[in-house]
Amino acid sequence: MSECTHDCSTCGASCPSREQPESLLEKPHAGTNIKKVIAVMSGKGGVGKSMVTALLAVLAQRAGYKTAILDADITGPSIPKAFGIKDPAMGNEDGILPAVSKTGIKLMSLNLLLEDETAPVVWRGPVIAGTVKQFWTDVLWGDIDIMFIDMPPGTGDVPLTVFQSVPVDGTVVVTTPQELVGMIVEKAMNMADMMKIPVKGLVENMSYVVCPDCGKHVSVFGDSHADETAQRFGVPVLGKLPISPKLAAACDAGLIELFEGDWLDSALQDIMK
Repeated sequence: MSECTHDCSTCGASCPSREQPESLLEKPHAGTNIKKVIAVMSGKGGVGKSMVTALLAVLAQRAGYKTAILDADITGPSIPKAFGIKDPAMGNEDGILPAVSKTGIKLMSLNLLLEDETAPVVWRGPVIAGTVKQFWTDVLWGDIDIMFIDMPPGTGDVPLTVFQSVPVDGTVVVTTPQELVGMIVEKAMNMADMMKIPVKGLVENMSYVVCPDCGKHVSVFGDSHADETAQRFGVPVLGKLPISPKLAAACDAGLIELFEGDWLDSALQDIMK
């Protein structure tokens, strides 16, 4: 009998590996029940994934869902700051306890485990990916209706680890109006398709700015390409966020839970279907 190459496409034999492919999905901590997992991603950094993640989580919590955020952006974690959480995460003999925001959103981020939140995380890819996996398996999340995963930029080790290790129900892809960003964002959508993870839709950030004098919408970064990109992939545009100094100030002050705006109200409804 020839040695197995683990490539079933070149083999006609019937074996357990072919009949029951080994799943790479990890189980969450015992006692944890997470009903829905949504990854918020993009093909590049700086487009506002963390802010979109935070806004969606706040809306879900306001709607009565038990909500959590897993911050998978290990080298650039910003979720705790947006929610004004500075105290370190605690633990017990059973595992790590997530931080809890003022309105009850459960959070886990590497910044909650560092002595200095400004300390750089100079780790290689496998270590970073392993840490993200531990946030899923070792944190005592409890009963959660919806968990949002704030993904790092790109399509490398960590997004691959999340898609293979966590039962992700769908992704929200964040983009901005520039054509260059749109091209790179399509890489993220293609990755989700390769991993057979449904894309719930697009959110365009920095879509426009509202003139404080006349209320006109000004396209600072050029015309939007979200609609044509969404149409090409057969997904909806979940929302278009303005450039808002007030919203940015709320993030900086740790007051994201107080934001006012209806830009993503329909997005939450589509995600929860």
